[in-house]
Amino acid sequence: MNLKDFFHNMWQSMKEIWNKKIIQKSTRISYHIIWNIVLFFITIGIVGGFFVAGLGAGYFASLVDDEEIQTEEQMASAIYNYEETSELYFANNEFLSDVSSELLRDETSLENVSEYAQNAVIATEDEYFETHNGIVPKAILRAVFQEVTNSSTKSGGSTLTQQIIKNQILTNEVSFERKAKEMLLAMRLERFFEKDDILEAYLNIVPFGRNASGQNIAGIQTAADGIFGVNAEDLNLPQAAFIAGLPQSPSYYTPFLNGGGLKEEAGLEPGLNRMRSVLSRMLEAGYINDEEYQDALEYDIVADFKEPEDSVLEKYPFLMRELQDRAVDILVEVLAEQDGYSKEDLESSDILLEEYQIRASREIGSNGYKIHSTIDKEIYDEFQKVAREYDNYGRDKLARNEKTKEPIMVENPDTGEMEQLGEQPVQVGSVLIENSTGKILSFVGGRDFEKSEKNHATNVARQPGSTMKPLAGYGPAMELGVIQPGSVIADVQKTYPGNYTPTNYSQRFYGLTPVREALYRSHNATAVAVFNEIKGPDLARNFLWKMGLTRIPEEAGGYPSIVLGSRNITVEENTNAYATYGNLGEFVEGYMIEKIETKDGEVVYQHESEPVEVFSPQTSYLMIDMMRDVLTRGTGTAARAGLANKNVDWAGKTGTTSEYKDTWFIATNPNVTLSSWMGYDYNQQLDKDGYSTRNNTFWAKLVNAATEIRPELMAPSDKFERPGGIVSRSYCAVSGLLPSDECSKLGLVQSDIYNANYVPSKRDYSLIKENYATIDGEVVLAGNNTPDEFSDGDGVSFNPEWLEDMGYNKLANIKQLTSGKGGAWEKIKYPSDDKEVKNDGNAPSAPTSLKLNGQKLNWNKSKSSDVVGYRIYRTSDPDSDDFQRVGSTADTSFSIPGSDAVYHVKAVDYFGQESKPSNVVEKGDFSKPEEDDDEDKDDEKPKKKKKNNNSGNNGTNNNSGESNNNEEESNDDSETESEEPETEQEPDQEDENDD
Repeated sequence: MNLKDFFHNMWQSMKEIWNKKIIQKSTRISYHIIWNIVLFFITIGIVGGFFVAGLGAGYFASLVDDEEIQTEEQMASAIYNYEETSELYFANNEFLSDVSSELLRDETSLENVSEYAQNAVIATEDEYFETHNGIVPKAILRAVFQEVTNSSTKSGGSTLTQQIIKNQILTNEVSFERKAKEMLLAMRLERFFEKDDILEAYLNIVPFGRNASGQNIAGIQTAADGIFGVNAEDLNLPQAAFIAGLPQSPSYYTPFLNGGGLKEEAGLEPGLNRMRSVLSRMLEAGYINDEEYQDALEYDIVADFKEPEDSVLEKYPFLMRELQDRAVDILVEVLAEQDGYSKEDLESSDILLEEYQIRASREIGSNGYKIHSTIDKEIYDEFQKVAREYDNYGRDKLARNEKTKEPIMVENPDTGEMEQLGEQPVQVGSVLIENSTGKILSFVGGRDFEKSEKNHATNVARQPGSTMKPLAGYGPAMELGVIQPGSVIADVQKTYPGNYTPTNYSQRFYGLTPVREALYRSHNATAVAVFNEIKGPDLARNFLWKMGLTRIPEEAGGYPSIVLGSRNITVEENTNAYATYGNLGEFVEGYMIEKIETKDGEVVYQHESEPVEVFSPQTSYLMIDMMRDVLTRGTGTAARAGLANKNVDWAGKTGTTSEYKDTWFIATNPNVTLSSWMGYDYNQQLDKDGYSTRNNTFWAKLVNAATEIRPELMAPSDKFERPGGIVSRSYCAVSGLLPSDECSKLGLVQSDIYNANYVPSKRDYSLIKENYATIDGEVVLAGNNTPDEFSDGDGVSFNPEWLEDMGYNKLANIKQLTSGKGGAWEKIKYPSDDKEVKNDGNAPSAPTSLKLNGQKLNWNKSKSSDVVGYRIYRTSDPDSDDFQRVGSTADTSFSIPGSDAVYHVKAVDYFGQESKPSNVVEKGDFSKPEEDDDEDKDDEKPKKKKKNNNSGNNGTNNNSGESNNNEEESNDDSETESEEPETEQEPDQEDENDD
């Protein structure tokens, strides 16, 4: 079959199938099935769409259900509420500044704004502005989809109208509820206002970054003048495009630095790119043509930027920011209370709190309030001057990570780039508080606001070091009757639960020490020992929190390190807590805002102090009296040395934290409490040499400066009044109990003042008289046969019963109780009751290597383990065996007289047994002259040539002809000479916290 016949037959077959209508029937059936399926899904989609739409409408209605319907007048008042700024005042109604002076804004009308600028803003921020009714559904759906899908691209869905509502009526809270209300109010606003009115309001509200002097600016007229030096109506196309691009990220796109002046080329590039984007949108929207677009792109906009101007930053940046922040916090509660919300409601809802914070900020900035502070202008000015001119802060240091030691990187707010921090200065913080009222009269927030905007007086929390000892240790312990200034605590090495072993600054321990001395020398081990007696959650609740230290958690009351300052607090909090002692036990919360008035004079807030009793007057006075010593003989002497008026009754405490990262000094007098802190922002180590002195001296300079201005406040003639119930008592410095005869004989009786309710009532029993001996440096009770010459019948040792009662018998090194104290303390022995001296029945081995060095015998000790001393024997005749005892000693040396003699030494054991004599030594020349008569040789005795051990000491001795008894008596008197001279002790170093 050929190809032609093949195709012919195929065609005939297909024709036959078609004529039989087989294909038509199959196609019709499939069509009906598919169409029915499509109809089903269309129906489901329509029904589902209505269902979803209904749910959405219902959800939207629920979100805006509680939104109050605002009238046209109410909305107009809110929208145009950017004219009346609030005012700040020093104490005594002395004007400080407008609150809004940090944000420059010049109002203008739309007719005075360049058409280029109007079009640029619309093209960039709201391309459908002329046609929508307040919202653009398509844009909203796009934004919702991006939010739900967590898209990396966020195009936003807000119109200019919505942005006005968000900025002037609602908050910046990110929630569907706020967005729903924003949409509803935007549509309502569109009903009441013309498009030109809305655009004009927006152009006057929106922020535009910074001007050439570094000030923050808002409003298009302010932007045109501050950036290009022209009026808004004179903006050309490139200038208008540049300004229109700023609101998206004002600080990033602005061409000027925070302190004034133009950014570097790299810093300008983001703003220039944004300008190009605005021009592109204007071209797409038809506001400009291709020629205008190209001309604008080629325009040298940088040449139009204003020349750098001197910074006009406020004279009081720290103060203004602090007052404004505190005023906002106050108004948050005032406004919330007006709406029926309590302080607890705000604390339990972050969304509610944020809403009222935004409302309060707006009202402060625009409602014309008069905010009266407690700040004394003259003192504040002088404090800032002292801070600027003080020249002994220490070195600037490069900020580094404490663990990796790598330089710290931070984001540059002008460029958005991560940059290495340069060298950082030592910062300072100080607060002056009036004790009785809590008024904060002045503070030092830092050295230079442009270098660091952190307020180190009020907002920076740091470890307080040893300044916590009076607050968390000694004060509460005295209030509870656990200690008094004359209580004696063992400053020894001790490990507490959690394997915590505190050390002192000097890396040594000070033994039995009165609490008063432990405080002014700032011993850490003593403070922890006292804290361990009172620790627990009640410490935080009953003491720390009542003094305003609420950031310290309750459980920290059980951590020993808290008394050494391991928890961060601010300078203001620490100062306020110390003012409790200055106020004789009553805490009065510090404050800086006296009252807030409306522009019509209505008082919406008036501060009222509520004193809280923390300590009794007796405890407070005792604490003050101990802290006086800190300035007169302790770690704060440099502070007192720098005072112009040293007669003022100051009491205070120093503090240092681990690795010398912080140094503190806080002191109070009957009127005020003043603090000073120094440290680096990034926790570098302060220079060890003189770090505390530098801070103490700075504190004194602040005192002197304030005293020149307010002498009646800073230098009261009266001292702290001593309350009733304070008595003086003598105590034994060993135990803190009433003195015993043994303690008195040793001269270890001291005196101090006490709360009459907690004076010592028990007689000291820490010392007992014992007859003891010393074996190899260890004290043991003398036995029946122990020679009296080697035992001390009038000796004093610690009472084992007292040691056990105090728990000192369990110390790892019990001898730390008296280590390094010297003087009478060295006479107190440590009994070893559990050591039994066994008698081996043998005499001790003899001492060896007896030598004569000048007037002193020296020998090596006996190798026997029970030797209590040595006896020295002498004869004047080298040929005689008749040695007479001339003295005894427990040492291995003995001073002898100048006469010629021969000596040996014997060891004596605990049981009175003597050893064999040592080798002999001779003092003097015992050789005889040779005889000339040979005939008498038979009668001559053999000549003995004696070695002269000390040929330089052959002179005569006045006592050489005295009897042996007299010689022995003379040498007995010389026993004291055989002791080594007492080593002069170095003065105790003053301890600081090494927590």
